[in-house]
Amino acid sequence: MTDESTKTGRPPREEAEAAVRTLIRWTGDDPDREGLLDTPSRVVRAYEEWYSGYDVDTAGILGRTFDETDGYDEMVALRNVRFESHCEHHMAPVIGRCHIAYLPRSRVVGISKLARMVEVFAKRLQIQERLTAKIADTINTALEPRGVGVVVEATHHCMTTRGIHKTGVTMVTSRMLGDFRTKSATRREFLSHIGNPTTSEMS
Repeated sequence: MTDESTKTGRPPREEAEAAVRTLIRWTGDDPDREGLLDTPSRVVRAYEEWYSGYDVDTAGILGRTFDETDGYDEMVALRNVRFESHCEHHMAPVIGRCHIAYLPRSRVVGISKLARMVEVFAKRLQIQERLTAKIADTINTALEPRGVGVVVEATHHCMTTRGIHKTGVTMVTSRMLGDFRTKSATRREFLSHIGNPTTSEMS
């Protein structure tokens, strides 16, 4: 189980596939048509991948840290961690990049663990604001650094492919903790490190 699992009452696969068949009929198509016969099982398998973050304990990802840093106490930054998520309002794709930085106090963590944490939080139904906060807060709790900075830039397909139909729009959210919040020079250093990825890089 996970720290935020909602899958205690997960229905059986057969019920999920039946729901997909219902949706196909609702669109006006025939789920028994040759091209759609295997669609319900494919959709369920895709959902298992897209929402696999519910099955992972995020606290455990950063559980192994290293304290042999030879006194290194400067900023550690990881840029352009690409992620794919789905908004919880329309279940439409949210595709973007996450930038992370922290100021170690006594411990550091493998950079692949940071990328993995982003992936796990992204593979849940999300809003970008919560995704940003969860990443920053988890790092802050696990490493107890002098500060954490997280910036997320993403394109929301619930806005580009439906509703207002506005393309080329990027949403930017940030969470600054510790020195990143209280020291403007630290915050400026972080922002200079990450630059400004273009929207085309996130599509």
